[in-house]
Amino acid sequence: MTQREAIFPANRHSLYAQHRYSAAIRSGDLLFVSGQVGSRADGSPEPDFEQQVALAFDNLKAVLRAGGCGLQDVTTFHTDPANQFETIMAVRERVIGDAPYPNWTAVGVTWLAGFDFEIKAIARVPQAA
Repeated sequence: MTQREAIFPANRHSLYAQHRYSAAIRSGDLLFVSGQVGSRADGSPEPDFEQQVALAFDNLKAVLRAGGCGLQDVTTFHTDPANQFETIMAVRERVIGDAPYPNWTAVGVTWLAGFDFEIKAIARVPQAA
């Protein structure tokens, strides 16, 4: 049976404790990352949308790094995709960089617990990690 390991980044935000979930679960060579939002250290949403998106990507990268991974398969959730997409793509371009690009799925939703953007990822842990 594959052992499951909870993964948390250094300086994790308080949402993990408040809502009783792990930042990620490593199972074998896969890392299943919980949805990452643009939360500040106290768990509150960053009010500026562009900064919220950037902070969500920062939180995602911190969790992936803690699990020994980089950006791989990414799903993003948006509360107002038609009006948010340009901003999200600008931030994503800065974060993702050049090819090869990760897999990516964008989903419109109506509620994200006070947030406007969330990122979910599954990554394969490299052999050396």
